[in-house]
Order: sequence, then C-alpha cells, then structure tokens
Amino acid sequence: MGYKVNDVLKLIKSKKVEFVDLRFCDLLGTWQHTSFPASEIDAGVFKDGLGFDGSSIRAWQDINNSDMLIIPDPATAVLDPFTSHPTLSIICDIKDAITKQRYDKDPRYVATKAENYLKKTGVGDKAFFGPELEFFIFDDVRYEFSPNQAFHSVDSVEGEWNSGEDEVPNLGHKIRYKQGYFPTSPNDTYQDVRSEMVSVMQDCGLTVECHHHEVGGPGQAEIDIKFAPLKEMADNVMWYKYIVKNVAKLHGKSATFMPKPVYVDNGSGMHVHQSIWKGSSPLFAGKKYAGLSDTALHYVGGVLKHARAICAFSNSTINSYKRLVPGYEAPIILAHSARNRSAAIRIPMYSESPKAKRIETRFPDPAGNCYLIFSALLMAGLDGIRNKIKPTPELEKDIYSLSERELNRYPSVPAALDEALDALKKDHKFLLEGGVFTEDLIEAYINYKMDEEITPWRARPNPFEFVMYYSV
Repeated sequence: MGYKVNDVLKLIKSKKVEFVDLRFCDLLGTWQHTSFPASEIDAGVFKDGLGFDGSSIRAWQDINNSDMLIIPDPATAVLDPFTSHPTLSIICDIKDAITKQRYDKDPRYVATKAENYLKKTGVGDKAFFGPELEFFIFDDVRYEFSPNQAFHSVDSVEGEWNSGEDEVPNLGHKIRYKQGYFPTSPNDTYQDVRSEMVSVMQDCGLTVECHHHEVGGPGQAEIDIKFAPLKEMADNVMWYKYIVKNVAKLHGKSATFMPKPVYVDNGSGMHVHQSIWKGSSPLFAGKKYAGLSDTALHYVGGVLKHARAICAFSNSTINSYKRLVPGYEAPIILAHSARNRSAAIRIPMYSESPKAKRIETRFPDPAGNCYLIFSALLMAGLDGIRNKIKPTPELEKDIYSLSERELNRYPSVPAALDEALDALKKDHKFLLEGGVFTEDLIEAYINYKMDEEITPWRARPNPFEFVMYYSV
C-alpha cells in the first residue's frame, strides 16, 4: 500500500494482474465494487475516473441525476487474496460526473473532510483511531421471514446448547455462555481460522497486534489491528471485514458483525481508541484525571454530550440495541472512567507513556460505517475542545451496582435506533462544522433508516410476541 499511479501500473504488469477491482463504500457501510480488465486501466483512469450509475446505490442519487465517477486512489492498491484470476483491488473516491466535484454522500469524502477540518482548527495534525472489532464465527446459519412464519437459527460446534447433541461423536468441551474469554483448545476450536485471517490481513498490509476468542461462548472472536489515522483506519476496517468473512467462507463457516446474534450471550462491540497528535506531541497526555490533559477531557466531554446522536452511526442497526440493554454486558451510561469497563468511555491504564495516552469509546458496534463513525466521534471531540465542554463526573464504581439515585446523575445511550435517529435530527450542528457532514447526507441517512429498516420492522410480528401474547 502507499503506491503512486506509476507504481500501480508497474504492479499490474509485474504481477500479471488480469482484473482491477474498484471499490467504494456506500452510506450504510457496505463495500461495493466493479471490475475491469487490466488492459482498460491507464494513468488517465486515476485522474478522470470511470462512470457508474449512482441511483442504484442505497440512499444516493435520484435516477434523474445518477451519472457518477469512481476515482481510484492508487495508495490503496492491494492484490486481492481470494480471487481465482489475479486481481488488484483499489479503494476509490466518488465524484459527480457533471460538476467533477467530490460527492458529499461519499463516506470516504466525509473522512477526508474530517481530517482536513482537524488541521484547520489548529488543534492537531492527526487523529488516530484504533477499533477493536468483535464478530461471531458460526458453522451454520439459517433465517427466513414470510407472511405466516419467521425463524432464525445459528449454530456453532462450541455452543453450550450442543452439549447433548448427537454429533457422532460429541466430544464435549463446549464453552459455557459468557465464558469464552479465553480458554485454549479443545474448547477454542477456531484458533486456526483466526490465525489464517491474521495471516491474510498481514499480506494485505494491515498490522495485527493479536487475536483471541471473545467472551461469547459460540464462536465469538476478536482480532486487534494497530491504530492508524482516521481515513486510513476506516479503509483498513473495510479490508478487515472483507477478509474475516471470506476466510470463514473458505473454511465452510460464516462470520458476522451483527451486534447481537445470540440471546443470553454477549453481543459484538467495537471499542474505539482515539487520540490527537500535533507533530510528534501526543495531546491527550497530561496531569489531570487518569493522566489526561485538559484537551483530552474536553474531547471526552464533547463525545459524551453528543453520544446519543453519534449512536445513529455507531450503533446503526435495530439489532444494535439488543446489546445496549440495562444490566447486560455493554456500557450504556454516558460517563468516563479509568479502567472501569462499565463506563461509556474508558481511559486505558496499561502504560504510563504519554504516547499511549488515549480514550476508549465503548458503546459502538461493528455493524455501521466506520468512515462516518470515526468522523462523528472526531467532530464531537473537537466540539468539546472548542467549547471547553466538561465531562460528567468520573465514575469509579461498578455501574451495575449503583442505586437509581446515583444513576440519575448520568444520561444514557438511546434505547432504540429510532431514538438515536431522533437525537441525530435534533443534534447535528457539530457535524456540519467545516462542511464535514452535510444536511443532505444526514437527511438521506435518517430517511433511509426510517423507511427501509424501522418501518418494515415495526410492521412484522416477532416470534417472541407469540410466546408472550398468543393466548391473550
């Protein structure tokens, strides 16, 4: 990675590349792609781009204004590890075909503008992000919804529910619910799968720090990658998800970043580590609470103030809020604390080095669009720094042991996606600073979520409703 145009053209020849796969991220966070024979790629493509129909992309252009250009970023070129024909994959930016201007609903452009806005404020030069993505690996997945029936079924050889199944033979060593962190084999059956995921990630240019089984008994996993600047990390996350899903498929398994696929057991979160630097100086290290600076505490104050709106991006699905339930595993109280993992923002205390000083936002999950999640977190933090917003009092106690009176001192995350979208509708001025987000993007995002997700979900009966109400 880090190539220039001529480097990419040389790479196509030296590696005998047959196809160039151009990829971009839609507003909801899904990678889209289109492939071209390598003979169609020359230096002009990187300047002028190639055309496609923007009206077919979710929440993008109307059909009467749909011609768009896909512009490859040569620095992101990677040889795809999964294709039968040698294929070079390149992440792209989007432009309007008529005006030739960058497209404001392109999430990668939002990340670009967020990084530029940080520099413009004079606060710092770079915002570093380090997400910890959790996911499940299943051996079998089935689901269906029709007018007269609905069901879902996930299975894992590790699942405690399989302790009595006729697996011919059943060898036992199942992982009890919420006890997957982190026994060795034979309980952990996915070590080799995760190791292969790590190996492929490294081949694709990602720097991996570790991998392990997570708390969720039936196949929950985590692979940690090294922090990077905002947009670069969002690019990395797209590769991370792509690699995890495709390596699982090669092993005859299925990986999902759905936040809460299993009842009773832990859901999958995405703790996001953040820090701002200016030149070689880390700006979050200081002598205040937990070794933070005033800048860091004001950043925390901004994130906590705008957290309910941020959730529209960071907890972007209806299923996300099955994880954010009072008394369960995920932090819902908008407070900060050193070491306390039940707070929405934690200050890691592993190292006394100023370079390691950072904050960790713990309520997000990996289902959303990381270009938008990281940008929203940065914009909230910068709003906190600009306005010197003080965070709520630090919380040193276990939140789950607090009295109702103590809990009332702190706000909480939304209870459902529609609450988060309503919060975003009311509180998004901080996102518009510097033109980073636009009213058009926010409106399109909210409308899509309401029309295509929340409204259809509301109209459908849930199987658990039959358990509760069939005999009324």
